[in-house]
Amino acid sequence: MKTFGRIPFLAFCVLTVCATHVSVVAQSRAAQGPAPGGAQAAAPAGATRAAVPDNAPRTIAPYFGPAARLPKAPDIEGFLQRWLLLEPITKPNRTNTVFTDSYVRAAFATEYFPGQMTVVPRNGDTVMVDGQKLAWHAVDSSGFNVKLFRFAYGLNKPTYGVIFWAVTVVNSPRELKKVRMAVGSNSASMWWLNGKEAVLLSGDRRMVMDDCVSPRLTLNKGRNVIRGAVINGPGLSDFCVRFIDERGKPITDLTLNLEQAGNQ
Repeated sequence: MKTFGRIPFLAFCVLTVCATHVSVVAQSRAAQGPAPGGAQAAAPAGATRAAVPDNAPRTIAPYFGPAARLPKAPDIEGFLQRWLLLEPITKPNRTNTVFTDSYVRAAFATEYFPGQMTVVPRNGDTVMVDGQKLAWHAVDSSGFNVKLFRFAYGLNKPTYGVIFWAVTVVNSPRELKKVRMAVGSNSASMWWLNGKEAVLLSGDRRMVMDDCVSPRLTLNKGRNVIRGAVINGPGLSDFCVRFIDERGKPITDLTLNLEQAGNQ
């Protein structure tokens, strides 16, 4: 069985084309650190644990830092770590079992803010959603997976029953044909490349690398816009995205540059 640079793990997902299941090799990765207020590992005998005040200021560090001005390459395994993330939109759901194909499509087809499928925002841009002002944040993720729960928690925003929108700009040194977008998310999500649907992940799922792989796509020479939306009810939220070639090898000679953001 093929591997994509890690331990193989067989996963199935619903793809956009022909609504078929695609089998991919993947590995389940730990999606998040312990949830705030959750159980902690016992300290060694004789050791003391520093107390964290309940009113300590929250931060998105160490999971994220501000996106640097210089272009950023994917990590060694091709994962895209530079994103514009919108503060979460409230979408109450008591369970993730409702995330069928039709539910997810309807949820993301709803217009929450103007230009949500066309605008490439800049860091600090804001939108109004149901009377709430939400801001875009240009960030570099410290891990291969973008930890949306930690992003929301660090900003004192809702962490459950939410929709996250994510945008990035990928620059390719040449036209790349027959590549695939490989995505994992917790929970359901949908992804577009240059305005066209690429991947749909429905159902109540954990974040697994390469959980769903798109049909063959073409990355244009120069600028390419990736847009995604992740919906979750209870539980943690995160995602990972990369491009792979026809042999399943990661494509790493790309750059991400949000200095090109702000244009359609």
